[in-house]
Amino acid sequence: MKACRLNVALVLLAASLAWGQQYQYPFQNPNLSVEARVNNILALMTPEEKISALSTNPDVPRLEIRGSGHIEGLHGVAYGGPGGWEGRGLKPLPTTQFPQSVGLGETWDPDLLQQAAAVEGYEARYIFQSEEQFAEGGRGRHRREGIVIRSPNADLARDPRWGRSEESYGEDPYLTGTMAVAFIKGLQGNDPRYWLSASLMKHFLANSNENGRGGSSSNFDERLLREYYTVPFRMGVMEGGARAYMTAYNAYNGIPMAAQPILKDMTMHEWGFDGIICTDAGALTNMVTQHKYFADIDQATAGAIHAGINQFLDDYREGATAAVEKKLANAAEIDENLRGVYRVMIKLGLLDPPEMVPYGNIKGTGPVWDNEEHKALVRRVTQESIVLLKNSENLLPLDKSRLKSVAVIGPYADQVAIDWYSGTPPYTIGALDGIRNKLGKAVKVSFARDNADDAAVRIARSASVAVVVVGNHPTCNAGWAKCPLPSDGKEAIDRKSITLEQEELVKQVLAVNRRTVVVLISSFPFAIPWTQEHVPAIVHMAHNSQEEGNALADVLFGDYNPGGRLVVTWPRSLDQLPPMMDYDIRHGRTYMYFRQQPEYPFGFGLSFTSFAYSNLRTSAEQLKSGGEITVSVDVRNTGPRAGDEVVQMYVAHVNSKVERPIEELKGFKRIALQPGEIKTVSLPLQASALAYWNSIRGAFEVEPDQVNIRVGSSSADIKLQQMLTVSP
Repeated sequence: MKACRLNVALVLLAASLAWGQQYQYPFQNPNLSVEARVNNILALMTPEEKISALSTNPDVPRLEIRGSGHIEGLHGVAYGGPGGWEGRGLKPLPTTQFPQSVGLGETWDPDLLQQAAAVEGYEARYIFQSEEQFAEGGRGRHRREGIVIRSPNADLARDPRWGRSEESYGEDPYLTGTMAVAFIKGLQGNDPRYWLSASLMKHFLANSNENGRGGSSSNFDERLLREYYTVPFRMGVMEGGARAYMTAYNAYNGIPMAAQPILKDMTMHEWGFDGIICTDAGALTNMVTQHKYFADIDQATAGAIHAGINQFLDDYREGATAAVEKKLANAAEIDENLRGVYRVMIKLGLLDPPEMVPYGNIKGTGPVWDNEEHKALVRRVTQESIVLLKNSENLLPLDKSRLKSVAVIGPYADQVAIDWYSGTPPYTIGALDGIRNKLGKAVKVSFARDNADDAAVRIARSASVAVVVVGNHPTCNAGWAKCPLPSDGKEAIDRKSITLEQEELVKQVLAVNRRTVVVLISSFPFAIPWTQEHVPAIVHMAHNSQEEGNALADVLFGDYNPGGRLVVTWPRSLDQLPPMMDYDIRHGRTYMYFRQQPEYPFGFGLSFTSFAYSNLRTSAEQLKSGGEITVSVDVRNTGPRAGDEVVQMYVAHVNSKVERPIEELKGFKRIALQPGEIKTVSLPLQASALAYWNSIRGAFEVEPDQVNIRVGSSSADIKLQQMLTVSP
């Protein structure tokens, strides 16, 4: 027995010695639990190192801990572009660029969105792990590289005047949340242990005004907080697995978001969030200077630490140090906050040997964005994002064999306008080049940017067809917080108008050529009543795709049948909208409460073919309060062309005891159908999706009710309906 114990002791001693030789510190051991490793990191760090780690650089050089900084990436890795995201004094890196987020939303295709995000995550990891290849002048690694990606933007586009509408997937919480979940999963990958990159959602929450945002307050009741504004973020955390987000500049009901108790009370305690919460740049100072919520920066920093902030995009160090010295915040709070940062670093595999991490071999000698698969995916995403708004005379698709000449006209026809959060694409193909690529030399293609010296009218008059490319410029072609045109907007400036200034150019062209197609490339809705009434064909698409022109030409000439759908309500005029700072959407905002006739409804989009719906049914006649049913419908392509239909399921409460929306999106599916083909679309509907927030009970409640299930092609084009009983 003694010999056996001696042998065991010797084995344990040998293992301990071997372990000690392999790992200098316990946190370096990948076999320990995440929490044990984080405990050890915090125990080893000095107070000064902890203050330093509250930046977006969690490196601890003394302990050989290398973390990741942040990068932008709403629709492609951003190491360049108008925002200068490559870093001061550095050269831009070209990376694959997809359409703006509003365009990604208009695909209504979360599976495709996940593929696009996976490309972005792959390229971010490639750059991060190939630092020597991208180091200039032999200076080694730059702080510009990171695999914590500030994306997606889960804010809701409740008002078309919002200058950053382009960053949102739309006005509906379920659609926006579904697309956000898909993008998060694409960025983070499907490995059960490690992430490809980390998704950092922004901006929590209710951040949809730019003018005065640094000191404004978004005010609404708890029902809207729970049922509308937080939904995409909640889905991103609980369904997508995101463990990082950025707080907004604004306040919610008078309390700045960087100090809001709901950061802990809701996202941590209710949703289980346990990662990175960062401020937006300047938000810390704004709590003193604009919100005037704190008397000085020391108190503001302490307030942010109390709320759970663990990364600052501000000059915070003096405030944090003083907050500790004055006992406004304590070391234990900082430790607890920093736990979230290092959980994310461990999930990214940055504390483990590269050979253990499945993404550790993503590096090499050739840029991954010079990749035919990536280019093809961008083209497909861009094709799917295009929305056909009108085709009254079946002008589209254009028949190449019958064309002798095409006039391409407009200020954005010969370029791809890049937005503020874009990277630098490896190449761009605008509308003009895309049309020329499609037609070759057999058809004459003429171009005029505008009608100066009657240039546009002259080429349009003699052309077989005129394609007029109009819209907005995503950076307004101007400096910070400047937009010369009142209908343009961007970060820091909201739109003053939704009227299309270039509509006069459209009128001039149409006057000399009835065969005119308007291509509206825009970041947000425009009011175009004259164009809608008079022009035979209109398509909409977002900016920024490097394959913009090729995808557009595919649609114009019938090589791709458009199936995109709008993600916001397009009003006819500003008169149809409540005041900009009215955040109570029940006052007539979004399709859920909009009681007027819009220019185009939410979910709208046409096709070159037609579809018929039949046989709507549910898997049960009653839905129990804790249960789920399946709603099924048959869809048939009744036209001559293959095409995509987006089947949309809405619900309307009949006898609810509280005010409910006119209708709410609760399911959708994009399907491809050949001529004559029939597919059955089945959409799950959980009772929990029908719940409202009972503020008295402080909980979601599914009430007994009659619910009208509505299935169709848009919020305003319901094909079939069926009543459903919701029972206790």
